[in-house]
Amino acid sequence: MTTVAAYAAPAAKAPLERTTIERRAVGEFDVLIDIKFAGICHSDIHQAREGWGEAIFPMVPGHEIAGVVAEVGSGVTKFAVGDRVGVGCMVDSCRECDNCKAGLEQYCTGGGMIGTYNAVDKNGDVTYGGYSRQIVVDENYTVRIPDGLSLDVAAPLLCAGITTYSPLKHWNAGPGKKVAILGMGGLGHMGVKIAHALGAEVTVLSQSLRKKEDGLKLGADHYYATSDPKTFQELAGSFDLILSTVSAPLSLDQYLSLLKTDGAFVNVGAPEEPVSLNLFSVIMGRKSLAGSGIGGIRETQEMLDFCAGHGFGAEIELIAASEINEAYERVLSSDVRYRFVIDTSTI
Repeated sequence: MTTVAAYAAPAAKAPLERTTIERRAVGEFDVLIDIKFAGICHSDIHQAREGWGEAIFPMVPGHEIAGVVAEVGSGVTKFAVGDRVGVGCMVDSCRECDNCKAGLEQYCTGGGMIGTYNAVDKNGDVTYGGYSRQIVVDENYTVRIPDGLSLDVAAPLLCAGITTYSPLKHWNAGPGKKVAILGMGGLGHMGVKIAHALGAEVTVLSQSLRKKEDGLKLGADHYYATSDPKTFQELAGSFDLILSTVSAPLSLDQYLSLLKTDGAFVNVGAPEEPVSLNLFSVIMGRKSLAGSGIGGIRETQEMLDFCAGHGFGAEIELIAASEINEAYERVLSSDVRYRFVIDTSTI
C-alpha cells in the first residue's frame, strides 16, 4: 500500500479538502501512474453532492486522468515506465459477458463496470479517483495518450471526449448528416469539435448566443439560441441527430420536433430529475429517443488517436487544487470555457 495526497469530499455536499488515501500495491498486471492532470466533470459534482443517489464517502472524484507511468507489474506488456497514459470512467469490469468481450465494457452485464471512483472493486475496496497524486490501474483499463496531445488538454478527453465521440460514431455522424449539439459546455464543446472533424454539418443549440463566436471557431456551421421561440419554428424537422449534453430537465417533445423522419435524439447529459414525454413525439416520424454512456477501452483509444490526428484536445482552464470548490460553483453557473483541469502537482 502507498499513501498519496488527494482532495476528497468528506460527506455529501461538503466542500472538498486535502487529505491522504491509500493506493494498493502494484499487482502483476497493474500500472502505477503519476497523475499530472485531472479534469473536473459535472459528473463529479452530481456524485459528490449525491444528486444521482446515495454515494460512498469520503469520495475522491475525478475520471479524466492524464499522467505518466511510474511503475509496472511483472506481467504488464502494454506499457512501460515513462509512457504517457490516461484513465477514464472505469477501472474494471467482469471481462466475461458478451459486452465486455465485444469491447463494450461500459455496458458490462456481469455486475456492471467498476467506476474509477465512488465504487467498490473486486477486492471489496472503495475506488478513489483522479483528484490525487497517483493511481494504480490494471493495464487493460489504461489507454495511451498520443504524443500529439499535451497531457493537460488530453485529460478531459477521457470522459468528455469519449462520451461525445461514441454516440457520434454510433449514429453515423459524418458527411451528409445534419447534427445538432445541444449545450455548449464541457461535453458540448467536444461534441462540436468531433462532429465537425467527422464531416457532419454541425449546429449548436444553446440557451443564448453568448458563446456563438466560440462555437463557430470550434467548428459549428450554425448557432441558435433555444430561448428564442423562432428557433423551434425555423429548425423543425432539420436534424438527423441531436446530441444532448444538458444535465437539466428539458422539454423533450419540443426538441424531438427538430428531428427529421428516422432522426435520433441521444442523451449523454444526465439530469438528476425525471423527464416527461408525449409518445406521439416519437411515433410521428419514427423518431428515436436514446442514450449513450462512455465508450469501451478500444473505442477510447480510437478517440484519442482521432483527436490527436485532427490536432485538437479540450479547451481548458488550468487550476490549482485549492480552487476545486470554487470551480464546482463555476461549473454550476456555466462559467467555464470549457473544462476545468486540475494541476495535480498542487495537491
